[in-house]
Amino acid sequence: MGDPAIEGLRSSVVSKLTDVPKRILIGRALRSDRLGETLLPKRIALPVFASDPLSSVAYAPGEVLLVLSIAGVTAYHFSPWIAVAVVVLMFTVVASYRQNVRAYPSGGGDYEVANTNLGPKAGLTVASALLVDYVLTVAVSISSGIENLGSAIPFVVEHKVFCAIGVIVLLTLMNLRGVKESGSLFAIPTYIFVAGVFTMIAWGAFRGLVLDDTMRAPTADYAIKPEHGGLAGFALVFLLLRAFSSGCAALTGVEAISNGVPAFRKPKSKNAANTLALMGLLAVTMFCGIIALAAATDVRMAENPARDLVHNGVPLGPDYVQNPVISQVAEAVFGKGSLLFIVLAAATALVLFLAANTAYNGFPLLGSILAQDRYLPRQLHTRGDRLAFSNGIVLLAGAAGLLVGIYGADSTRLIQLYIVGVFVSFTLSQTGMVRHWNRHLATEKDQAKRRHMIRSRAINAFGAFFTGLVLVVVLVTKFTHGAWVALLGMVIFYATMTAIRKHYDRVAAEIAAPEGPSDDSVRPSRVHSVVLISKIHRPTLRALAYAKLMRSDTLEALSVNVDPAETKALREEWERRGIDVPLKILDSPYREITRPIIEYVKSLRKESPRDAVSVIIPEYVVGHWYEHLLHNQSALRLKGRLLFTPGIMVTSVPYQLQSSEAAKRRARKQQDWSAPGSVRRGPAQVRSKESTDHKS
Repeated sequence: MGDPAIEGLRSSVVSKLTDVPKRILIGRALRSDRLGETLLPKRIALPVFASDPLSSVAYAPGEVLLVLSIAGVTAYHFSPWIAVAVVVLMFTVVASYRQNVRAYPSGGGDYEVANTNLGPKAGLTVASALLVDYVLTVAVSISSGIENLGSAIPFVVEHKVFCAIGVIVLLTLMNLRGVKESGSLFAIPTYIFVAGVFTMIAWGAFRGLVLDDTMRAPTADYAIKPEHGGLAGFALVFLLLRAFSSGCAALTGVEAISNGVPAFRKPKSKNAANTLALMGLLAVTMFCGIIALAAATDVRMAENPARDLVHNGVPLGPDYVQNPVISQVAEAVFGKGSLLFIVLAAATALVLFLAANTAYNGFPLLGSILAQDRYLPRQLHTRGDRLAFSNGIVLLAGAAGLLVGIYGADSTRLIQLYIVGVFVSFTLSQTGMVRHWNRHLATEKDQAKRRHMIRSRAINAFGAFFTGLVLVVVLVTKFTHGAWVALLGMVIFYATMTAIRKHYDRVAAEIAAPEGPSDDSVRPSRVHSVVLISKIHRPTLRALAYAKLMRSDTLEALSVNVDPAETKALREEWERRGIDVPLKILDSPYREITRPIIEYVKSLRKESPRDAVSVIIPEYVVGHWYEHLLHNQSALRLKGRLLFTPGIMVTSVPYQLQSSEAAKRRARKQQDWSAPGSVRRGPAQVRSKESTDHKS
């Protein structure tokens, strides 16, 4: 540990430089007892935790059509059946997670389910998958939003990495202000997007079924040149499975609610389960509606539109920009340039940015659980000044920003890495829930409860099979296109968390208090006190007075001879003052200070291993950071070496210079308001008590 005076100065300097901008950006610190005020009602929890699956309807239908286009337009008639399969899987997963949040409401989600029912290795695998998926959620969502925005603002396309990182920074600041505040900010555009999609579906159905209008997408007149025409048998089945797995992008983020149960208002489990059901209903309705309207308006999509989209027998060429399915459907239903078209287009771009907020709430909560289980650094378990898990938020932002930089904010490349992690967690979590029901069925005698458990087990088993199938298809079809990177990330997370847990376990075993007496609890035979001096001045005299007060068995002053003239003057003044402490001078031919002292102290320990050696160091306390550069450097180096020497106790005796009074006044002024970390340290409570005592 560092010297308290130095640490206090360092903290004061850092606070002076960072407090004011920090408060401007994220607001005043909140007391721990106000945690309940940050909990979310369902109307805010929905956009906070479900913006990812809700926004995925902006690109999931397009992913289905892109895969089917490999076999040409004739394969498009399979899209409604694929949509039905996605709906069945969505409802299965939602039903399963409703069981999760009721059985495991602590916020551990998939990690807790797998860890409890399948063992620590499975739990850590799920945690690794989810952490990777959350990072990818931020990178993919923001990159996709930047690309959508870039179609209207060329500057964004030209500097998309810079703009994407800027959005990450903005979202990070919003979330550092607290879950409730960020949720309130993000709720409005999310609800506008949902309302816009439902309006488009309703108006499109009314025009097509009631008014019998002909609605044509801008690509309706294009033909698709199939890469593999006339697919049949296994090849067709494989293509349909790949299209289905691509459509399952609509399920990403479903698991976030199970990790975010602690952020809900009471009753937490019930509110989380109801939010899950509402999210699933909204997502599948929008997904199916867009698929149906895409079929009705003859939308055409291709993986390589420049080559495979043909108009009047001529490929469209590299200048053609392929708009997303939702944009084409909106143009067909509302009309290009209409107010509703513009509102929906803007809301779509914005909600893709906000989809990253699902990860900003899921990642820090999961990180807190993992830190509590000693798989991640303990700092991730601590709430920040705004009662959010600030360290987890910053870690997520850094990882996502790095990924965006590496992949150039290209959503096409990033999306190949996507959904691998989420389906790993889906499969293991639901397998764990099957084991959970088996364990409870073995002891449950009530027939009504048994019937409920058997039904729940069937839902989870079906979900495990379905998601496992999707996982296999995703790995097979996307491995060489980038899924291997997601798997590598999972392996890195797994190895890192395993190493962290081993370190914490090793340290815990090393410092555990023994039942019987030990070297740390047995009183040393004697204590040798050594006061380090260079000159005789006030700090030296104070250190000597303190050392005498300790009543050690032996006491001596120690100095190092690096300048013979100064050493001679020190001896003479020592004798003239008649200081009753022996003065020992260590020779240093190479003018070193630290090494002779270390060797001398070690020799004392070697002569008497059962004795303790107390090294007392006088130090200056200064008031400005630049003054610190001029003092205490030798003391810092010496303490750093002594801390690694067993049996050596290091004590700093501070001497406050006049400039330290200014620092003291600044520190006292800062304590009058919420300083960084004050919620965790609790000085507000102490000051409150002092104020009460004074009044009484």
